[in-house]
Amino acid sequence: MATICSLPRISHTIVVITLFFFHLGYYIVTATTNIHNIKGGFSAHLIHKNSPKSPLPKQRNNKVSRRLIGPDVLEAPMKLDTNFERIMKFSMGTPPIDIHAITDSGSDLVWTQCEPCNACYKTKFGVFDPRNSSTYKNITCRSGDCRLLGESYTSSLARVCKKEPSTNCVYMYSYADGTYTVGNLGRETISLKSTTGNIVILKDIIFGCGTTNNDTFSTGNEMGVIGLGRGPLSFVSQIAPYVGGRRFSHCLVQDPNLESNIYFGNGSEVLDEGVVTTPLVDHTTFYYVTVSGISIGNDFLPFNSNGTLLKKDNMLIDSGTPFPRLPKDLFDRVVTKLQKAVPLKSVVNKIYGLDTLCFITTTPLELPRIALHFEGGGEVLLSNKVLTAHENGMYCLVFVGGTDDFGYFGGMLQTDLLIGFDLDKNVVSFKPTDCIDYNKNN
Repeated sequence: MATICSLPRISHTIVVITLFFFHLGYYIVTATTNIHNIKGGFSAHLIHKNSPKSPLPKQRNNKVSRRLIGPDVLEAPMKLDTNFERIMKFSMGTPPIDIHAITDSGSDLVWTQCEPCNACYKTKFGVFDPRNSSTYKNITCRSGDCRLLGESYTSSLARVCKKEPSTNCVYMYSYADGTYTVGNLGRETISLKSTTGNIVILKDIIFGCGTTNNDTFSTGNEMGVIGLGRGPLSFVSQIAPYVGGRRFSHCLVQDPNLESNIYFGNGSEVLDEGVVTTPLVDHTTFYYVTVSGISIGNDFLPFNSNGTLLKKDNMLIDSGTPFPRLPKDLFDRVVTKLQKAVPLKSVVNKIYGLDTLCFITTTPLELPRIALHFEGGGEVLLSNKVLTAHENGMYCLVFVGGTDDFGYFGGMLQTDLLIGFDLDKNVVSFKPTDCIDYNKNN
């Protein structure tokens, strides 16, 4: 049996497991769909975990970001409020069982807890039992579907499979916050209610049926994860042949009491005036872009101050990590520039264990124009997103500083932006948008 492999943490640094590293394309699964959308795509609601509409209780757990442990992954040891996580509700099996899963663009696998449980965390919604579903299909270790696990399909499983080809396809997934899931791959029918009220039916979706699971910071209600990464097992890749391609977009609202929307396939394109598009850097799972620097007022601060060659994958787009993070050198230069530009007393404070700049004032303040610049041109204006009120009578940057050479475009920068990921064209697009209005009309 395969084992979970990870490197120990070093300071604020990197933890590693290798999954899907050989598969840069997407595997066309044999799912069929019944999509009542004439454009071929569909959209679904995303619910803040602490929203009144959420099925989960209003409980605030501090936790590290949920992300698959993978090669070259920056692991921030900051404590994050779980209300930044968003839930996508769908049903699984026949008869259908409701599943409330955390959406995660930092991993690929769709999984939920399954009976018979060897070790499952408690959930008030129960646990999916494939034995009670007439549409569940087991995946064996000899199946091509099992090989989509990449290096998680280990030599030990291969040896067992050679002797017993009917052995279940065993998967193991580990996340940066200590959450893990172990179980068998299977296929199942997933259905969900679109934002238009129509029912979307997705047959034979590959998913992880987890029988040994641990959610380190569980509220006792999380039922699994729906992976939105770039790998062949992600929800995005699996439904691609039936919705017009590997693309999706989302428009996240600032108000946690309101639903956001996520759009899949045709109809998810980010178009018209004001769109900024930049290439995605090739990666098996994660959404990396290349940032050339940040402008504050009329001054441009290059990502690298020492003249070294610009790292191509220096910014990770991840809505599951709330606070955007900058390398220490760039963060320090941003702090210096803002301290000179804003005539208020300020202090470098700790927020969830990492440095940020706070201005000592209880009155909202106006900052110079701040924009993030991509290599090759194009910028995203950030001025109205970079300050948050702090309980101690201060206004603090949402940016935090780290010690590594790349950063996060976190969820707090993504609100009121229509962000579209087109994996067929290998680009990501940004458009400033009133997401309440957009989600209401699309």
